[in-house]
Amino acid sequence: MEKTHNLTERRLADAWAELQNYADQGNPLQADAYRLAFADPEFLLRRETRGIRFQLELLKPDLDQAEQGIENTVVVFGSARFPSPETARQELEAAERQGTPQTLALAQRRMRNAHYYDQARLFGQQVARYSAGKPAAEQMFVATGGGPGIMEAANRGAHELGAPTVGLNIALPHEQQANPYVTPSLSFKFHYFALRKMHFMMRAKALVAFPGGFGTLDELFEVITLVQTGKAKPVPIVLFGSDYWKRLLDLDVLLDEGAISPEDLDLFTYADDPATAWEAIRSFYDLSGPA
Repeated sequence: MEKTHNLTERRLADAWAELQNYADQGNPLQADAYRLAFADPEFLLRRETRGIRFQLELLKPDLDQAEQGIENTVVVFGSARFPSPETARQELEAAERQGTPQTLALAQRRMRNAHYYDQARLFGQQVARYSAGKPAAEQMFVATGGGPGIMEAANRGAHELGAPTVGLNIALPHEQQANPYVTPSLSFKFHYFALRKMHFMMRAKALVAFPGGFGTLDELFEVITLVQTGKAKPVPIVLFGSDYWKRLLDLDVLLDEGAISPEDLDLFTYADDPATAWEAIRSFYDLSGPA
């Protein structure tokens, strides 16, 4: 006799198959009081069921990561707009041949920032190199927002050494796909920014913030605030690219005005190369293994 859970799974699948038949045959999906509640997309997308959707976005990635042994992550944030050196070089060559002054200036800027992509890629390799051969409980995995740019670079570096990588993508008005270096079974898509940021912190043993825009700043200050207020355990927070961050954030103003305490400036550190960034994490946890 089939196990009970197999029977249950089949019945759930049958409920969804019924809905799929409507789509396959081009039939309109009419409101139906008799439809199973969990198999009723119109019901699940109501304003009143938002709390249920919160729970599902919390639960699904958590279960999937646990089942695949992802317990400790190193989260890498950074701009989606910084290209790989290869892409930047092609754009610059094209702009030099036939571009306008504005196009050339843009290509030159993208070429200038492409070195951050390389650095994030090398850092991803650093994390994967440390974890190779370690017991499951000691391994760390690169986790990013799953998009292009710096996120792609960090996933790419770990992927190139054969390590699984996590991507926590977000549904946006301008559709984006997960970068090709995220492990497919660890590629998650979120609707709610809040739940996505919660998942970043649930397994994070360190945060490395590369130069980025509003999204990077939002994620960075969320983590700093959680650690500052004791809502999250202390983790190493590394701001990669000291010139960028010090030009962008004059945090001494907060100190001068009494908005933060002197010790709050110790919540993060700066790094300008992958080895220094990794050393900040190694020393925080007193890790052994490849430097």
